[in-house]
Amino acid sequence: VKLEGMVLKPNMAIAGKKAAKRAAVQEVAEKTVKMLKNCVPPSVPGIAFLSGGQSDEEATAHLDAMNKLGPLPWALTFSYGRALQAAPQKAWSGKRENVAAAQRAFAHRARMNGLAAVGKWVQGLEKEAA
Repeated sequence: VKLEGMVLKPNMAIAGKKAAKRAAVQEVAEKTVKMLKNCVPPSVPGIAFLSGGQSDEEATAHLDAMNKLGPLPWALTFSYGRALQAAPQKAWSGKRENVAAAQRAFAHRARMNGLAAVGKWVQGLEKEAA
């Protein structure tokens, strides 16, 4: 079976919502990459993670940590649904007067996730004006 051109869309290896203990960012990154190396052929060009079950910042930190483990045989990124939408939707709250704040929140999440996709995100950037 040819796999070229396929993009895999999995979850990261994180603890369930009801777990008493959450794994550290580095542990999530290492276990997720190990699992991928054991299961995903290098011919798969990209892996676009779902970010559900994580906060925006947590998901971004995990993606960044995985990319810092490189070089990897595939491009790692988000499928970008919730990873981009949650903060802007909260800022907007359906109110016309909040549109500019929602746009700033969207641009901030896009910038943070873009940096994480190339292993250049640092947590201090989250505190910059969103």
